[in-house]
Amino acid sequence: MQEILQNPPDPEQRKPLPLNILLGSLVIVAIALTFWFAFRGPAGSSSRSAQSGVSVPMSQAGQMYGMRIQIENLALRREENFLHQEVTILDFDVSYAAGQQTITGLTFTVEFFDDLHQVVLREARSVLAPPSTPLGPGQRRNFSISFDRVPSSWNGQQPSMRVTYLQLATVK
Repeated sequence: MQEILQNPPDPEQRKPLPLNILLGSLVIVAIALTFWFAFRGPAGSSSRSAQSGVSVPMSQAGQMYGMRIQIENLALRREENFLHQEVTILDFDVSYAAGQQTITGLTFTVEFFDDLHQVVLREARSVLAPPSTPLGPGQRRNFSISFDRVPSSWNGQQPSMRVTYLQLATVK
């Protein structure tokens, strides 16, 4: 037994095998790719830009029609989702009475505030996009937007909403 303790291992046995290095590198790359795919967000440029807050330029006609959109019956509720997490749901009606063209795309930016009236959460959400039914002149429709990560510093008051993108149907 003393013979084993006195003889140091052969230097060639202490070198890491090239196969071990290769396997370790592959595991690290696989973990990195998994995190990248998990946290990069949904695919698709239109929904991705609407959710990430990247502003898409709105046409001048879209800006004029955006002022004609009325947000009514704004109501907040809290519910539990299937993962037993609390979700804040914003229900509202959109009324489009003063326009002459049909709306095919509509995105709102919603802002939640704290007690000092500082924005604690700002998210752009598309509520109307193809292939959903367009909103015609004189129509009213109910929409719901859910938020699963409203900060605890939110003051519990109704958030502010504004139209940040509006797409009109092309006139043929």
